[in-house]
Order: sequence, then structure tokens, then C-alpha cells
Amino acid sequence: MASEAVVITVPGPNGDREVRISSPTRVLWPELGITKLDLANYLIAVGDAFVRANGDRPVSLERFPEGIGGEQFFSKNPPRGAPEYVRSVMVVYPSARSHPQLVIDEPAAAVWAAQMNTVVFHPWPSRAENSDNPDQLRIDLDPQPGTDFSDAVPAAIELRAVLAEVGLDAFIKTSGNRGVHVFAPIEATHEFQDVRHAVIAAARELERRMPDKVTTAWWKEERGERIFVDFNQANRDRTMAGAYSPRALAHAAVSTPITWDELERVSPRDFTVLTVPDRLKTVGDPWESFGDEPGTIDQLLGWWQRDLDAGLGELPFPPDYPKMPGEPPRVQPSRAKKS
Repeated sequence: MASEAVVITVPGPNGDREVRISSPTRVLWPELGITKLDLANYLIAVGDAFVRANGDRPVSLERFPEGIGGEQFFSKNPPRGAPEYVRSVMVVYPSARSHPQLVIDEPAAAVWAAQMNTVVFHPWPSRAENSDNPDQLRIDLDPQPGTDFSDAVPAAIELRAVLAEVGLDAFIKTSGNRGVHVFAPIEATHEFQDVRHAVIAAARELERRMPDKVTTAWWKEERGERIFVDFNQANRDRTMAGAYSPRALAHAAVSTPITWDELERVSPRDFTVLTVPDRLKTVGDPWESFGDEPGTIDQLLGWWQRDLDAGLGELPFPPDYPKMPGEPPRVQPSRAKKS
């Protein structure tokens, strides 16, 4: 039998709000016994940092009505009955269709999302009022089989150097799993395709410097035991777990901002729904100044053009994308017809 609902008070910039949590004892993370109410209280504890990182952006909610071991689905449009402080913004998807997308502006909106059984929050790299032009350059360093977080660390350090060469200040967070997410604030003056090309240019430069350690190969069979530099996360409607978002993993991991000084001595498993609130109290938010000094992607686009002139063309898009200009055939290499 479901437990009775509770009402919790959520502080915010517009004063306190009362948010109703139904089935507060529903267990979302069975191994640790973390409940829906525990998740709501976590989001209150990290509320300011969470909204600073993810607020004012279109966001997709990854919802788990039966806990992380059960069915999950993505929610983008505002559900019926959403409170008045949960707004939406029209965005354009790769299909060229427009739809309203949720936006989180205050901690109460995140707690309301938890009431809707949201575990993972996926914010866009662009602002709600300028959703076509990203203000974040994002690169996902994704360990492949045979590699782990420790292998992504030197790749992240070298990527930081690459970005510094083009005037970009890199910030990092754990993915919540084995990878490292490298972000850089950029001026919101270029659309998604340009930002994708900037990411590919940075990824190729990193690959040149660490050819045995990283790869831009889209097909898994070509990657080997290397860190995949996932350039397709830069596409429209492609998102990753936001900063301070929980993950649907047994140990209740959180995708957590860290400092560069911490990178070589932390484990992603250190950061969970149970530990991150105390970390914020003692260490603070390493991303508090994110966005204060955005850079430009102009030099990276120059590198992109340089590579085009050298014969390096477009890379594959995600399989659900329409065929894009200049894109190579979407055929797995081992299945390609031999001439």
C-alpha cells in the first residue's frame, strides 16, 4: 500500500514553496533504500548549485515510476497539472518540428520533477530564450571496454590544454559512471552545427596528440581499448546528465563538478545522493563561476576548416538524425560492401 503523501517546504528565489510528494517511501534505489522523499530532500540540499548549472535551459526528465530497476521514459513536454512556476519554451528538434520543452527556474521545480519520479535531468547546452545557439561546448570522454575512469583522466587533462590554446576555459564533472564530462562556456553566437564542428576539431586535435589513448571513431568495432571522444553529444536535442543530477545506477551516483586539482585523486563512486550535499557545504561548488568569462569557438572553427582542406570531412550523425550534408555512409565498417 502506498504511503500517505507529505508536503515539504522548498526555499527559493521567490520565497518558500510547498511541494506535495506522493508515495514518499517509494524506494528508487533499492540497494541503498533511497526513497522518493530522500531524492526530494537531496534536490533541496543542492538546490542553488543545481539551478545555477541546469536552470534556464530546456530540459528532458528521465523518469522511473517503479525505481531505477523498472520501466523508464523521457518526458519533455510539461505534463498536465504542472505548477505555475514550472515553465516551458518552444524548441526545434532535428526533425524540424517544434515542441514545448520543460525549463527549471528554481529548486521547487526540480523537487516537483522528483515528485514525477524523475531521477536524471538532461539539460540542453543552450538557454531557454536562445535555444538554437549553445552557450556551452560539451565533450564526453567515454571509456570503452578495457578502459576506465583512470584512463579518461589524462585525456581530460590534455583536452584542457587543447581548449586553453583556443582561449576556452574548461570545467569538468564526473559523468556519474566511468566517464568525464569536459565543458567550456562559450558565447551564444553559433548554432548547433557550428558547435558540433568545433567539438570535432578539438576531438581530432586530442586524437592526434594521444592516438593510442583516445579515438573519434564512431563505430564501436573501430575504437579498441581507448577513450571515445563523443562528438555527437554536441548535436541538437542530444543531452547528458546535468551537473548535480543523480544517475540511475545502483549506488545512487551523482554527476558531480570537481576541480582540476581533484581530478587525479577522486573516484566517481565518491559522489552520490548521500554524499554530495555535505561536499557542497564543505568544498563549495567548483562551477560557481561557470559562464563568467565565455570564450569563442572561432579558432576551433578555423581548425575545422583546416581539417576539411586536408581531406578530413564530416563525421557520422546519430542514427535517428536525417541524412546530413557531407555525412559519410552510415554503414558499420564490417558490413560495408567491399569493392
